[in-house]
Amino acid sequence: MSLTRKRKKELRRLQNDATELWESQQVLVGHAADVAREAGRQLGNVGREQVLPVVQDTYNRRVAPTVDRGIKIGRQVMDDKVVPIVGGVVGTALSAWDIANAKRQGLSFSHQPAAPVKNGPGLGSVIAVILGVAAAAGVLYAAWQALRTDDELWVADDPLSAPDA
Repeated sequence: MSLTRKRKKELRRLQNDATELWESQQVLVGHAADVAREAGRQLGNVGREQVLPVVQDTYNRRVAPTVDRGIKIGRQVMDDKVVPIVGGVVGTALSAWDIANAKRQGLSFSHQPAAPVKNGPGLGSVIAVILGVAAAAGVLYAAWQALRTDDELWVADDPLSAPDA
């Protein structure tokens, strides 16, 4: 296909205009990248200077006391309820175990067997497992107290607005 000189000239001018537009768009994209980079830097500064102190203050005033209260309640439950109950249960179980061993060996309870044979976990292991389970329950209770339906801890009351320059 043969193009006229006029058509070729128009096509060259169109190609030059497209190239010029492409170059100006590249400059514009470069400026947009610079603006986005600066906006990211400013956002980081605002986060460090404005948001982080508010979050830390809210955490220290609302979340930390709740967690501390939960831990204190967990310790109190451990000390006042779990340890005495476990001690009583373990003591009763050991007494029953001793009596059963004495009867099985045909001895009265007042006689001690010569050398008892250990067949499983000892008393310390049993107590450690029970106390570990109770401690885990206390930690879970503290976490539940901290994360329950206190919606105002997690959502800002007023909408965010642009900072004054």
